[in-house]
Amino acid sequence: MPFQFTTKISQSETVPACGASSTLKARKQLMTDDSPATPLLKVTDLSKQFPGVKALDRVSLDLHAGEVLAVIGENGAGKSTLMKILAGIQAPDAGEIRLEGQEVSIGSIQAATDLGISLIHQELNLADNLDIGANIFLGREPHRWGVVSRHAIDEASAELLQQVGLDFSPRTLVRDLSVGQQQMVEIAKALSVESRILIMDEPTSSLSQRETDNLYRVIRDLQKRGVSIIYISHRLGEVTDLADRVVVLRDGQNAGELAKTDINHDNMVKLMIGREFSADREYRKRELGAEVLRVRELVTPAYPGHTVSFTVRAGEIIGIGGLVGAGRTELLQALFGAVPALAGTITVGEEQCTITSPVDAIRAGIALVPEDRKQHGLILEMSVRENCSLASLKRDQRRGLLNRAQERAISQEMVGKLNIKTPSDQQLAQVLSGGNQQKVVLAKWLALKPRILLLDEPTRGIDVGAKREIYQLMEKLAESGVAIIFVSSEMEEILHLPDRALIFHEGRLSGELTHEELSEEAVMYLATGNVVAA
Repeated sequence: MPFQFTTKISQSETVPACGASSTLKARKQLMTDDSPATPLLKVTDLSKQFPGVKALDRVSLDLHAGEVLAVIGENGAGKSTLMKILAGIQAPDAGEIRLEGQEVSIGSIQAATDLGISLIHQELNLADNLDIGANIFLGREPHRWGVVSRHAIDEASAELLQQVGLDFSPRTLVRDLSVGQQQMVEIAKALSVESRILIMDEPTSSLSQRETDNLYRVIRDLQKRGVSIIYISHRLGEVTDLADRVVVLRDGQNAGELAKTDINHDNMVKLMIGREFSADREYRKRELGAEVLRVRELVTPAYPGHTVSFTVRAGEIIGIGGLVGAGRTELLQALFGAVPALAGTITVGEEQCTITSPVDAIRAGIALVPEDRKQHGLILEMSVRENCSLASLKRDQRRGLLNRAQERAISQEMVGKLNIKTPSDQQLAQVLSGGNQQKVVLAKWLALKPRILLLDEPTRGIDVGAKREIYQLMEKLAESGVAIIFVSSEMEEILHLPDRALIFHEGRLSGELTHEELSEEAVMYLATGNVVAA
């Protein structure tokens, strides 16, 4: 049975769930075929084309009631386009969608909601200035005689929060919740409109392990209630743990499907990239240059009670590890001047630098690739060419005017060097896949030829193929003498990529590990607050 939202509202209080009457009408029309063999959702030969890009080419899939179906593929494989079509954000050019055997048209987000389909985006869509209850029922507030009933909101929200494992009052402001807790509010919001199909796009990309474990529990509980999950993730370990079945897309087409018993890392990767792929990476020790960065007694605004000191040599790759909230991002922001340090000194080469803004950092040869590429790394409405040259505008201008020839030369060089998959460098950044967007952000800074490159979660939300390219680029840059400091929440990256790892706990440097000393046990020992004396 599909999950039913059971909170009772008195007859004088109504909850006009988005298009409530049309919702009931749509669902009654879909209940004519009770055959257990009929999939809840059946997509046949779905196609979608954008200028210069065929995003989907006759893609098909089935989804059964209470099933977790993972949809995986490299960046640009068509996953996001498929999900946007199912959620009513985009319309297909061709193909058929059936719910419970009946053909449907999903022409809008409202139409998808009416049919019981909800998409939970990687970038959450909540109003952080409102409380939990207000977010859950935003635009569908229960009312009594024309006046919003706060009592009804609180009562209904409390039941939903209990079901998703959140022990908070409905009056709690969303801004006071962690990202993982906000994700649960999104799920509660979807359940409030009786969603039968939840599409989750990279749901754990910003979650701690504890929050991830809670999400797993909620997903399994929803399965028992008959809710179907379409799960998109580049973390193949999660797919192995959760999925009942896997559909793989490659270059906008079906590449294959795996039953539960066949789901493993090697099988998934082989279908994703069309060939055998070894995930093992052999560490290669490099000759390091002179000290290029010295940080002494640095104090960040996030952790004013702790100081941080370390050094980095030219050609060295430093990994910054730690749990969520350890102060890793805050350190990079202070080094780049995005959030200036409260105290301490930063020396680049032989020169002590005063870095109070990104302009100061850029002048010193420091570049930062931020964690959120869409919010802080790109101007999505601008082209690949314009984004690639953005950081170089001041250097390359001619008498205050944009140097078009140099801009074109930079973008074409970077598109080639970084293998950015785009029909042309005039393509808008917003239509590129996540991995190619990340390459554009890298290209913008590499055009400046930085001495020190700061990378905050450089492989977040990108596929295994694109990850491998990022790793190879990092090693190539290090071999050319660039010092690299990267933050990662993926244990595998901290264990295999760096020459040294600095492990943080609550704003404090717990200790450092050479590559030979790196192990999961050693990293977690330091990340949980055990300090190794310098």
